[in-house]
Amino acid sequence: MSMFVLVPGAWHGGWWYEPLAAGLHELGHTAECVTLAGLWPHDDLTRRPVNLSTHVEQVAELVSDLTAGGGQVVMVGHSYGGQVINGAADRDPSRVSALVHLDTDVVEDGESCWDVTTEANRQYFLDSVGGDGLGLAPMPFFDERARPHPFATLLEKSRLTGAWRQVPVKRYAAALDTPGGLQAPATMERLRNDPDWHYEEWPVTHNVLRDGPGRVLDLLRDL
Repeated sequence: MSMFVLVPGAWHGGWWYEPLAAGLHELGHTAECVTLAGLWPHDDLTRRPVNLSTHVEQVAELVSDLTAGGGQVVMVGHSYGGQVINGAADRDPSRVSALVHLDTDVVEDGESCWDVTTEANRQYFLDSVGGDGLGLAPMPFFDERARPHPFATLLEKSRLTGAWRQVPVKRYAAALDTPGGLQAPATMERLRNDPDWHYEEWPVTHNVLRDGPGRVLDLLRDL
């Protein structure tokens, strides 16, 4: 059985993964549902600045703790969380048995979320930034538990050596039916025929866990 580290996308906390974690537990796996720094209910971005490096370090430390006695983890990232899991795996790929990306932008060294996301998303970022310039307001249709997301995490460029590519199993699920359009078209085009990746396209929206919980569980169950 495997140990899963589940990293959510922007604005969301570990609560987003709770139904998936329950399904994994029923299969005999263990799962850590991560809430990234700045996304807890009472976090104050004016007192604790947060960027991408903060999140990568947080998850890398968690992986180190979970594997201190040996073994490896399966890392799952949704949306922005894909940058975080690749960054953490890049620190020590020997601790990671698989990387699973749920409708993410798989960035290269020197790229930020801002660089690779769609023009519609960039415009939303600008429209939703608070008066202090630190946090982006959740989209109005999000779960009430969603929190303002640290803007700096989307602007900071990833620092990758490429070591994350040593992780032996890499899987990607692309969502085809998001109302605003595809969220990661460049990544989809690049990975669709890449032999290093198991690639799937699903008739769901970007909220893949809400629309396709069984698909997500099936993607993970044998890891």
